[in-house]
Amino acid sequence: MTEQEWTAVADSTRRVGRRVEFHAEIGSTNDRARAALAEVDGDGLAVVADLQTAGRGRRGRGWASPPGANLMVSVGLRPDLPASRAGLLGIAAALAVRDAAASLVPGAGLLVKWPNDVVATDGRKVAGLLLETAVSGERLAEAIIGMGINVNWPAAEMPGELQGRATSLSDLAGAPVDRVALLRATLAALDRELAALERDESPLQRLAAVSALDGRRVTVDAGDELVDGTVAGVSPDGLLLLDTTRGRLALSVGEVISVRQEAAA
Repeated sequence: MTEQEWTAVADSTRRVGRRVEFHAEIGSTNDRARAALAEVDGDGLAVVADLQTAGRGRRGRGWASPPGANLMVSVGLRPDLPASRAGLLGIAAALAVRDAAASLVPGAGLLVKWPNDVVATDGRKVAGLLLETAVSGERLAEAIIGMGINVNWPAAEMPGELQGRATSLSDLAGAPVDRVALLRATLAALDRELAALERDESPLQRLAAVSALDGRRVTVDAGDELVDGTVAGVSPDGLLLLDTTRGRLALSVGEVISVRQEAAA
């Protein structure tokens, strides 16, 4: 795919993706999107790369992807949101990725796994998001939304540590997926989600309809401890609600490392 094909996705009527910048190779799309916020008209720039040499995921992990197979895009924004809604921004972005991917691979049954992963119905990861924010007072000063979507990367070719834990849209579709079309759908969906959130519309009802966790027994790595419980949904400010032997907990950060059978009725 050529640079012209990627940049033609830009749409001046949108805030998200009003401009698209393509790199055959870059260190980190998140870093470039953040730097662009200091430039004229940098708000909403979508930075796409075929290869990242210093990509990163949550918790400081690296993000590896073969060149030209997947969709790696970051958008830098100055959202009109209180800092308390940062968690909801991450959820809204995950819903945007899920909806865009589902529009190209109908019937895939894609779900959202708190805080912002997109997974297949069997729990294998299709996409991961990295949200990096800066706060000024009680408002979000900036938000960098990094999205990595496994598109045309066969699970059989993924490294050993991903075997059984990840899949791709092409595997789910049974055919290659158009990455440029996916970028277009993703930016349009993210633009709608951001506008709705800035209108104070919550994404939680839509999350509940496609949640991979509600009602399931899970183990969460909360950083300083492992917490077992049954997921009771997400709080109005985006915290994971977990019913445990200690009562209901609301977790602001953490990683769900195990999902088990549905809780007994």
